[in-house]
Amino acid sequence: MTLGTGPGGPLEVLVVDDDVRVARVNAAYVGKVAGFRVAGQAHTAAEALAFLEDARGGQDARGAQGAHVDLVLLDHYLPDETGLSLVRRLRQLGHHTDIIMVTAARDIATVQAAMRHGALQYLVKPFTFAGLRAKLEGYAALRRALEGDGEAGQDQVDRIFGALGGASAGPAELPKGHSALTADLVREVLRGAEGPLSAQEVAERSSLSRQTAQRYLKLLERTGRVRLSLKYGETGRPEHRYDWV
Repeated sequence: MTLGTGPGGPLEVLVVDDDVRVARVNAAYVGKVAGFRVAGQAHTAAEALAFLEDARGGQDARGAQGAHVDLVLLDHYLPDETGLSLVRRLRQLGHHTDIIMVTAARDIATVQAAMRHGALQYLVKPFTFAGLRAKLEGYAALRRALEGDGEAGQDQVDRIFGALGGASAGPAELPKGHSALTADLVREVLRGAEGPLSAQEVAERSSLSRQTAQRYLKLLERTGRVRLSLKYGETGRPEHRYDWV
């Protein structure tokens, strides 16, 4: 695992796909995720390598100053070489930019090779915006978990290694009878709140019933997406309050 260390501000993403239309769609998806920005697009391994070389030299493809790439969304099937071959070359050349494979290749050998060469995540085409957003948010969570210096205790180590898998509840992760759209709605309410919310407050802000909001909050809390805390009043049982991890 090689986490890039870029400047502050949005995380800069290079989108690499041989299909111009697919690259454009993926770039549009990236642009919709808070905290991320598209640094550029490439359609061959050679273009991607040239872009990253320019970025390492402090210039973009037009020669302007300030280019930087934190993350590459990389297709495996490129016209001049495979994505995994490109990853190997990047590491040999000293590029430590982080990689998420975004590809139709789903054979176990390719997935295993991607892991061995340091890809942080692997997203199989076709995918939805929610699927890509989950991977990006997991990556952002990993970056946050790795901030700071010093030694890490076991709890922090567990958070670091669990960050990529715990960013969002995708459709495939939801039990039967639950809606991905409703889970996303609850998630957005919590992410936009200034502090922990009760189930009633989540229900009011999402226009859901309190029962539905409570059900999804409990689901997200069980999967580690939501943190539960208790607010004690003068009398009665403590109020359950929830915030996004």
